[in-house]
Amino acid sequence: MARLEEPINIEETVVRINRCTTVTKGGKSMSFSALVVVGDKKGSVGIGFGKAREVPNAVNKAVKEAKKQMVKIPLKGDTIPHEVWGRYKAANVYLRPACSGTGIKAGASARAVIEYAGIKNILTKCYGTRNPINVAKATLMGLKALRTKEEVGELRGVKIE
Repeated sequence: MARLEEPINIEETVVRINRCTTVTKGGKSMSFSALVVVGDKKGSVGIGFGKAREVPNAVNKAVKEAKKQMVKIPLKGDTIPHEVWGRYKAANVYLRPACSGTGIKAGASARAVIEYAGIKNILTKCYGTRNPINVAKATLMGLKALRTKEEVGELRGVKIE
C-alpha cells in the first residue's frame, strides 16, 4: 500500500509530557506520554497521544498518530462560522466566534488546537474537567461539529443564495 505524500507545511507542538512510574520488585520503571497537536494553520488540525520509555519516542508516536487523525475545519475568515459545544468525557468546551482583533481567548491545550487549526479570533470557556488531554479532544470535537451555511442548507433541503 503506497503512502500519501505529507504536505510540507505541517507544524507541530507538544502540549503536555507526562511521566509515569511503575514500581516493581526489581525497582522503578519510568515511561512517558506525550500529547501533540499538528496543523497547517489553514483549517487542518489533528491531535495525537503517544507513550514510550523515552520522551523523543513518545513524541514521535504522538506526531505520527496526530497526522493520521487530521481533520478539515470550516473557517469563516479568521474565526469559526457559529458557536458550538465540544464534549469529550467530563470536559465541555464552549467555542464562540469573535470579531477581528479579539485574538484567541483560551486555555493552553485548547489554544494549541485552535492556533494550529488557523483560527485567529475566538472566545472559549472550559467547563468540567481541566485535564489537558480531555480538553484538547473536546475542543477538536467542537471544531469537527462546525458546519458552513451551505452544508446546513443542503441538510435541510434549502437553497442558500
